[in-house]
Amino acid sequence: MENVSKENAQFFLKNIILPNDRSSCKSESSASKEKQSCGGIKIFLGALSFVYFAKALSGSYLKSTITQLERRFDIPSSLVGVIDGSFELGNLLIIILVSYFGAKLHRPKIIGAGCLIMSVGTFFIAMPQFFMGRYRYEILPSSTNSSISISPCLHDKRQIPLSVLDAGNSMISRGCVQTVAIIGPIFGFLLGSLCAKLYVDIGFVDLDSITITPKDAQWVGAWWLGYLVAGIISILAAIPFWFLPKHLSRPESRKDSNTSSEQSKFITEDNREHHKPYTQQLKIVEMAKDFLPSLKNLFGNPVYFLYLCASIIQFNSLIGMVTYKPKYIEQQYGQSSSKTNFVIGLINIPAVAFGIFSGGLIMKKFRINVVGAAKLSLGSSFFGYLLLFTLFAMGCENSDVAGLTVSYEGIKQVSHYEQALFSECNSGCICSENEWDPICGENGITYVSACLAGCKTSNGSGKNAMLRNCSCVEIIESPSRSSSAVTGTCQKGSECANMFLYFLVISVITSYTLSIGSTPGYILLLRCINPQLKSFALGIYTLAIRVLAGIPAPVYFGMSIDTTCLKWGSKRCGGRGACRLYDSNAFRYVYLGLTVVLGTMSIFLSIAVLFILKKRFIPQDENIAATGERGTVLARNSKDNFVTCDHLIQTAYWPDKETRL
Repeated sequence: MENVSKENAQFFLKNIILPNDRSSCKSESSASKEKQSCGGIKIFLGALSFVYFAKALSGSYLKSTITQLERRFDIPSSLVGVIDGSFELGNLLIIILVSYFGAKLHRPKIIGAGCLIMSVGTFFIAMPQFFMGRYRYEILPSSTNSSISISPCLHDKRQIPLSVLDAGNSMISRGCVQTVAIIGPIFGFLLGSLCAKLYVDIGFVDLDSITITPKDAQWVGAWWLGYLVAGIISILAAIPFWFLPKHLSRPESRKDSNTSSEQSKFITEDNREHHKPYTQQLKIVEMAKDFLPSLKNLFGNPVYFLYLCASIIQFNSLIGMVTYKPKYIEQQYGQSSSKTNFVIGLINIPAVAFGIFSGGLIMKKFRINVVGAAKLSLGSSFFGYLLLFTLFAMGCENSDVAGLTVSYEGIKQVSHYEQALFSECNSGCICSENEWDPICGENGITYVSACLAGCKTSNGSGKNAMLRNCSCVEIIESPSRSSSAVTGTCQKGSECANMFLYFLVISVITSYTLSIGSTPGYILLLRCINPQLKSFALGIYTLAIRVLAGIPAPVYFGMSIDTTCLKWGSKRCGGRGACRLYDSNAFRYVYLGLTVVLGTMSIFLSIAVLFILKKRFIPQDENIAATGERGTVLARNSKDNFVTCDHLIQTAYWPDKETRL
């Protein structure tokens, strides 16, 4: 969908930009035509911005529901990574068709059709919720409020515990589209936060009968609700494009201005079709024949090739980090999905937006040249990943779970063997190692189930159930206190809560620092290539990022995270389900380690880019002194794709030459 809007709006936004003095809208000779033209452009920009908002909201909401999807469908992180990567794959499948038919058909209607397709897709994502029945989770057998109830730990070994079913203007034209694209993820994560608070089967079950809370590992929020909202927003975004004309009239003040050969077909001087002359058709045939030579010249540019490789590796790092950041916060600091999404949407993403703005402001304020842009981009990456190193020391220790992270005697030890769940204290009970219905003992240790804790009696029901006479709790409990437990996992200590605050501060600073280099990096990309190859170079760059970073990164990040799982759930139909408990230390080292290693690799490639730029860059002062030889230099290097003159020699330029969008 993103490519649908980009391809069909590119002709309009690339070369036809409203003048800064707004003279096109204030011409006294043709005031009515100018007003109509400006109005049409503003409507198009507004509608296109809303499309970007809808797309960004859908993409960010998908990332906010990763843990919900894992628990609801009992799937590992690696498979969720495939689902996340398929979002980019869908864009790639349509880009060729849009590129070809977009120049021939009604562009606004194509964008509108793309919005409708996107809305249908989001509705389809939510459909499994309505066909799979109600969500089931393992709970204690229901009991009355009497002081003596059915024993969770059975003395009759012929009986087996059962799991039960739960009942239940110029500035607008240059900045508005990208600004809205930043706002979209903010609302996407906030929507994810709201939906994560609501139980998955809200409206279909009695919520008073739900015995788990949003902090439980079995909790699943109303993940499907956000996709319905996103689908409705996409439909609303499609409506304006069905009423826009095939062409917009061009402002009178722009008719005499020079335009490139890539002149817009969407904005024309009148609403009549202009047929291409025969010579222009021949030119298109020649352009098709020049495809492979242009590709060869592009990859023969050492700066472009190295920067492309550096960007691919860095985006692998960033995409993997962002995809599993909500999961990392939940598992590492014991936060709920709702709070995690709220923090990311309200703190982290605005920091990224402010960093992008700051990078552009620095470029424009100090009129930094291409070498300076490379230095700024490199410095941003270096200090950003340096800050990430500090997060290794800002983790929480494993929760004390008997048989997994601590022995039944209270000795700290991590075990990956299911037999470690059994001990002498629960040998009198027939328990299942596949069960996950945790309880918290008075000794501060979490037990996988009441049966494995050796509990004999219970009273109360649901969230208020109290389990007593738990033989495994007695082992390290003082004799003067009762060996009782309550449902749910034990909460992490206050030290972990403080560590979470430190993590948030460093995370915000890191996000801001890394994003500062995005605008300088984009300027470097545009100014290191031949002007005739800019569009082609950007297309190859975008395609490479999507194919080599957007698709694989969530998959192998998820596979690596799966290796840190200590307790897997079980599907009701058999087989391994979603992970219930991770080794916090291993999770932290794998998640942050992958991010930092990939980031470090990209930094080394960025250093190589800077080295080549310095070697080939000709300062403006030296160039002026050698004015007499300039023509000779240009003639000798005319066949060199890496342009060392004109746009590289300039020590000062205005970024909005290339960043009009």
